[in-house]
Amino acid sequence: MKETLFPTIIGQAAPKRQLEFYIKNYDATGYCPHLMFTAPRGCGKTMLAKALAKNLKLNGRTKKFYEMNCSTFRNVKQFFNQIVIPLMVDKDATFLFDECSELPKDVTMMLLTVLNPNPERRNTFSYDDYSVDFDFRRLTFMFCTTEAQKVFHALMDRMERIDLEEYSYDELGKIVMCGMGDYTIEPKTLARIGKILRGNARAAQKMADNIKLYCDGNGCKHFVQKDWDKLKWTLGILPCGLSKIELQVLRILARKKECSLTFLSANTGLTKECLQRDYELYLQKNNLMEISTAGRRITMDGKKYLDVLDKAKKSC
Repeated sequence: MKETLFPTIIGQAAPKRQLEFYIKNYDATGYCPHLMFTAPRGCGKTMLAKALAKNLKLNGRTKKFYEMNCSTFRNVKQFFNQIVIPLMVDKDATFLFDECSELPKDVTMMLLTVLNPNPERRNTFSYDDYSVDFDFRRLTFMFCTTEAQKVFHALMDRMERIDLEEYSYDELGKIVMCGMGDYTIEPKTLARIGKILRGNARAAQKMADNIKLYCDGNGCKHFVQKDWDKLKWTLGILPCGLSKIELQVLRILARKKECSLTFLSANTGLTKECLQRDYELYLQKNNLMEISTAGRRITMDGKKYLDVLDKAKKSC
């Protein structure tokens, strides 16, 4: 299978191979299984799903594509009247349902019937006075979520799961350069930029925009280390790409031998759920903090991180 199926997608070698397999078999059978794309925010789920959709063709033409956010669905009645009847009945189309962990329960139950696998690759669903035939040689369903654990297990079981891979620093650098146009970045500086992007493709795209703004404001086309040092200081970019709140958590931990999640919540003003979901995971990933039965505590790497940061501040 030719790599040109995804010419603009950097990285994600294993997911691309999996999707290439489905495209090859779609070309032969006209059928693509129901797909579930899972990854943290900003890692390219929607982009990869859209790239797949462009390769699903009937009679040489790409099927019509619809992208929908599941948080906008209220109930089965709305879903049936606004989506199924006008967009799916006797149509050839591909549907991408983003943030599918937000599907209402009754819509989820409907989809369990609609997407139930069988040799005929089609199902019928009745609602009010309508009886709709879903032919999956004509209709393709794809779903995206950042929180796979919240998707109803029976719905997940009806999908072929596409788990995106973590980007390497080199791949993140390439994503930055894709957004740079005719601007250039010194290679060693680009390598350092990759290390603060938190493995996030969207962050790489946003960084490219910031670098171009810097270059335009300073009348330059080539971005080097001294420019990166200025931009980091201006935007408050921390080593490893830590956020200000993550740094705050780290400093709180440095003042106590161990502390509870309740203590962190009280001192940051954030809920326990928010701290666990949005901040603690990245600190643990970088071995800056650890969690035990006794509570939260800073690691030796975390102490070194703060030492380096404080020394850098004093030298400024």
